[in-house]
Amino acid sequence: MLPSIGEDSRLTLGEGDTPLIKSRQLGPSLGLENLYFKLEMLNPSGSYKDRFAACAVSGLLQRGVKFCLATSSGNTGSALAAYCAAANIKCYLVIVDGAPAGKIQQMQLYGAETMMVKDFGKDFRVTEQVFSELNDMAHRHGTQVQISAYHYSPLGMAGVQTIAYEIAEQIPVADAHIFSPAGGGGLTLALTKGFQTWKEHHADFKIPRVHCVQPEGNDTISSPLRNGWRNAREISKTATLISGLQVPNIIDGNEVITACRASGGTGYAVPDELIYESQRDMATREGIFCEPAGAVGFSALCLALKNKEINAADHIVCLVTGHGFKDLVA
Repeated sequence: MLPSIGEDSRLTLGEGDTPLIKSRQLGPSLGLENLYFKLEMLNPSGSYKDRFAACAVSGLLQRGVKFCLATSSGNTGSALAAYCAAANIKCYLVIVDGAPAGKIQQMQLYGAETMMVKDFGKDFRVTEQVFSELNDMAHRHGTQVQISAYHYSPLGMAGVQTIAYEIAEQIPVADAHIFSPAGGGGLTLALTKGFQTWKEHHADFKIPRVHCVQPEGNDTISSPLRNGWRNAREISKTATLISGLQVPNIIDGNEVITACRASGGTGYAVPDELIYESQRDMATREGIFCEPAGAVGFSALCLALKNKEINAADHIVCLVTGHGFKDLVA
């Protein structure tokens, strides 16, 4: 179910096959019988973006491209830098304004060249301009900008779909709920595409309800999905402090709304304060140390329970997308 890549170009650092851990304390305390955490921070560079980088960089190797040009708020850059180092490809990264120092250090230690652009990832117009100019540069060199979104890099995103294949194998039950963090929506769209692909190979599989979760300060997709809109909305400036989910542009948002709605999922916009609280709860009560963006799914679950949108016996998966050491919050 992965893209066709020649054997000599296939690059891996051991990504994937991450554990799905059943909650020992938080689930029972909330009256939930089947709450699970998918620990994507256990990938080689510390986030699910390694799945993206494995396919994206393998594609560069197959086409004989000598450099990687990408944008990142942190995890994509760290993953691409690691895989480019393994592939002996030079990596150039344009970084979101305010990206955590730990993530930038990680990129640079892998040998990537980094440049932070003021207001990139925060201001809609600046972000659009950066995307446009980088795309023009990439096309002049016969390549493409590596951004973890189907709009820019469908080959890399095919690697992210493997999360859905693993979940389908790990809990092949009906009426499951998946809570997915979203900035531009690529991860959430990958889950819906992955589950659809899995069903094409397994006719009896019932596609889970995929819920799109965003911080309130970057609510481009979640509220439009919940309120019945057909399309996502851009925002002039992102207001959330949650690194990795600061994307004021639509990117994959319209497709996310269609796909989540078809799965029976909805949207959740959660305040930063609840996200930080969830991060602490996951660490102190489950032993799961994730960056704030990795706690967004559990935050939404708390809102879903408050809204009585979840049943006690439902199977629930919260994606834990990145390690806590990547974005230390005092």
